[in-house]
Amino acid sequence: MIKIPALKYLLLTSCITFSITVSAQQATSSIEQDPLIPELLILKSKMTENNELGERYKIQLFYGSTLAEANKVKKEFERTYTKWPSSIEFETPNYKVWVGDFRNKLEAERAFLELKEDFKSAFIFKPKG
Repeated sequence: MIKIPALKYLLLTSCITFSITVSAQQATSSIEQDPLIPELLILKSKMTENNELGERYKIQLFYGSTLAEANKVKKEFERTYTKWPSSIEFETPNYKVWVGDFRNKLEAERAFLELKEDFKSAFIFKPKG
């Protein structure tokens, strides 16, 4: 039979031993970064600002074989809407009138809702390349 003082001694000894083995370990680590990473991040932010990077959407208003028709649609667009850029693109043998350079599909859809009444054949697309 274990006496109470012996039990206290045993518990005290095991607590001290346990606390010594559980003491915290300190670790240090270092990360070495390529010196070009900050430069690349700056370049990426500039390209994003200039619409050269990222997912971009456009709205096509016209698709046809004559430049005169494309110019007519473009002028009609520019007369009514001034907040988005427009351009005529040529892809043999057709001309296309493109509008905007939208950062995401939601932005393009908002513009499309405004344009669809005046331009019935308009649609949203994401240019390749």
